[in-house]
Amino acid sequence: MIFEREALPPRAGPAAQFTLAFHVGSAILSRRDSLVYNLSVRFTRYGVFALLFCASAPVLALLSSAQQARIPPAPAASAARILLLPRRIVAGERSTLAVLDVGGRLTPGVSVSFSNGDHVTTDATGRALFVAPLKPGVLLGSLAGRPGRIPTTILTPAEAPPDQLAVRSAPRIAALSDRFELWGSGFCGDADANRVTIGGQPALVLAASPASLVVLPPDELSPGPASVTVACGQRSGAAFSITFVALALDASHTPLAPGERRTLAIRIRGTEERLTIEARNFAPEIAEFATGTTVRAASTGGPENLAKFELTGMKRGNFLVSFRLIPALAPLQR
Repeated sequence: MIFEREALPPRAGPAAQFTLAFHVGSAILSRRDSLVYNLSVRFTRYGVFALLFCASAPVLALLSSAQQARIPPAPAASAARILLLPRRIVAGERSTLAVLDVGGRLTPGVSVSFSNGDHVTTDATGRALFVAPLKPGVLLGSLAGRPGRIPTTILTPAEAPPDQLAVRSAPRIAALSDRFELWGSGFCGDADANRVTIGGQPALVLAASPASLVVLPPDELSPGPASVTVACGQRSGAAFSITFVALALDASHTPLAPGERRTLAIRIRGTEERLTIEARNFAPEIAEFATGTTVRAASTGGPENLAKFELTGMKRGNFLVSFRLIPALAPLQR
């Protein structure tokens, strides 16, 4: 099994095209009158293992060098799937949201609507600044043309003092490949104005408010504990530690036939603790989980730390499943 890393262009902004992708034999072969499809696995920097199963023959092929060198364009606005709102914002203060496509890429040109009637559009980096309403409560955000609304809580300025930068809640364990959230006070509402380091390396702030940050770990980080620091302007907080884990997919390469059941296993490296993994199925008409399109499973814990999911084939075709660790925020122990 050979993995190829995509070559990406220099980023136009701190967040633009910040995607690391791996392919396992993603190709379509044509020979005479026969068309042969194979399995493809895609792993992105935004915590998504995307499995594309093409039902025909179990042939594994490699991308040509020309295909590998092709630079993927920015996603179209119509590809937007995930709205990242900081879960806590401060009344009257600026905040930054982000929009991702199904592969975890920041998506420009996407219209986002709020329950108070405001609208913003993501810029070339796939993010947008907005100002929180003055009245505390709950604000709902949604992507244009997509179902579902994402809530964020509006705090009073007294609940998040701007003159003191402090991280009060963080996950004990987070995935190397996925975003995680920090709660506190004194952060910059403009995502790029925050400086977050993990293990001494700069991390990317995807979404931000004075009370919450959504952070993506740096590429070169290894599994295990790492020191995290946060700063905004001249303000900085005390360092703290998060344990980062690597997720690896264990799945058969053969096509999934209608009525066939298959176990997909996520192998966790970096901790022996039991963790919660979420799987989301984007094509339930092709293959389905028993309990819905989005399911969660606890890992086994221990040296062989696995989380397992069972799919059943419905009909032949392509299907896409994403997996991500669900990090739990906890108060920091000083």
